Amino acid sequence: MKPILSKAQLDYTKAKNMFENRAKVLEKEIAAKRALQEITQEVMEELVQATGFHDAYNELVLAENALIEWSHSTIKHEKTYRDNRVAIDALYENVNSSPEKRQELIQLSMKIR
Repeated sequence: MKPILSKAQLDYTKAKNMFENRAKVLEKEIAAKRALQEITQEVMEELVQATGFHDAYNELVLAENALIEWSHSTIKHEKTYRDNRVAIDALYENVNSSPEKRQELIQLSMKIR
């Protein structure tokens, strides 16, 4: 049976899939351009815009932020949160201190049911 996901979890999953698909398209376009010419910053910027990679990245960041905010408000109803409030709130406050911490919190957020 499929788990029931929240809107924030569904939106994140959708944005992540779109980002991964756009990244694959970008990689193919880069490989094709590289065969014809040198990849300069201007060429790369054009490819990023033309493939929709930039928009997909922005959507992913927004979905991640919404997921993190949703998970923080959702866990506030759990006994574990009430027992460890200071540590958990510190984790959420420092979510952007490193990409690894952010990714770990996103992965944990996706496990909330």
